[in-house]
Amino acid sequence: MSSLEEPLGLGDLPKLSMNRLERFSPSACRAGADEHSTGSNYKHRNGGNNHMIFQRAHSWHIQGHYADSFCNRVDMEFRALPRKVLWDLPRFVKIVEVGPRDGLQNEKSTVPTSVKVELIHKLAASGLSVVEATSFVSPKWVPQLADAKDVLRGIRHVPDVRFPVLTPNLRGFEAAVAAGAKEVAVFASASESFSKSNINCTIKESLARYRDVITSAKKHGIRIRGYVSCVVGCPIEGAIHPSKVAYVAKELYDMGCFEISLGDTIGVGTPGKVVAMLEPVLFFVPVDKLAVHFHDTYGQALANILVSLQMGINIVDSSVSGLGGCPYAKGATGNVATEDVVYMLHGLGIETNVDLNKLMDAGHYISNHLGRPSGSKTTIALHRMTT
Repeated sequence: MSSLEEPLGLGDLPKLSMNRLERFSPSACRAGADEHSTGSNYKHRNGGNNHMIFQRAHSWHIQGHYADSFCNRVDMEFRALPRKVLWDLPRFVKIVEVGPRDGLQNEKSTVPTSVKVELIHKLAASGLSVVEATSFVSPKWVPQLADAKDVLRGIRHVPDVRFPVLTPNLRGFEAAVAAGAKEVAVFASASESFSKSNINCTIKESLARYRDVITSAKKHGIRIRGYVSCVVGCPIEGAIHPSKVAYVAKELYDMGCFEISLGDTIGVGTPGKVVAMLEPVLFFVPVDKLAVHFHDTYGQALANILVSLQMGINIVDSSVSGLGGCPYAKGATGNVATEDVVYMLHGLGIETNVDLNKLMDAGHYISNHLGRPSGSKTTIALHRMTT
């Protein structure tokens, strides 16, 4: 087992049995207070100095306090638990839908242009304000997106939605601009090995390449989003040190990228690893300029999103029906499903402006075309409840 696949063992976690929790529940406190009034459950020690312990206590004890004050404090702590667990969550989260690009680029068979265009229209109709439409890369490397120009033509009249496109180099950027793109994205890796295998250059060479793209984009008044891949782990190198992520993110931000998306390309992240990764990045890039992009290979994506929100992030990348993976990262499964992200956020009282039913309709549409069930657990569960 590699270092990437070693979660904390159960032996490392606190032991909280039901009996232990019940002793400190509000109802147990009320019972303890009643017993205190009859003198049946406590005794004085040390010559009557009001030092006492509960005879039933497991490992904690309170000195110099009576049962009622102790129980009031415990009751207040229970009432405060939601605020402690859900501290500082944003009121609104912007979702960047990446399914039409990051999802469909990994399909073995090419999806017809008309299907891609209809999918994007359905996603826009659900209320999503940002839909990554396609990528202007060489058809030799990603033949599934060879119709980028035609896709942009099919969605050019959709109002109030941004359609960024991925551009790996200046040539791709120029093709995107000629096709009518109003927003582009560039991508660098925090892993030297992955950078060489994915875009055939070192990290420094890729950053130099993107400086030319960003300079040209600024001249055209086009906004640039930056992606950082392999922010937690790499399929070649293994674990990635957070300082490498911070370096690439800072470079892209300083160049002029208005937003930096941090991608767990192979989905090995856990909440603890995500916190460790975000901390140094937040030192160099403002929190409101950061997005997170999690693949769900180990089922950790929603947990990783939640801890990212707790750290101040309010932009999340996701893919309808959990489409995607990475053609250059063996074993990486799809992105976290947009439907599941929206369901969780709405359950937390966080606004997204996304209609879940319309979003699931878009997911059904593309899943039916691909001939497989939806990759969204929310969609599957709700479908079972209504059939």
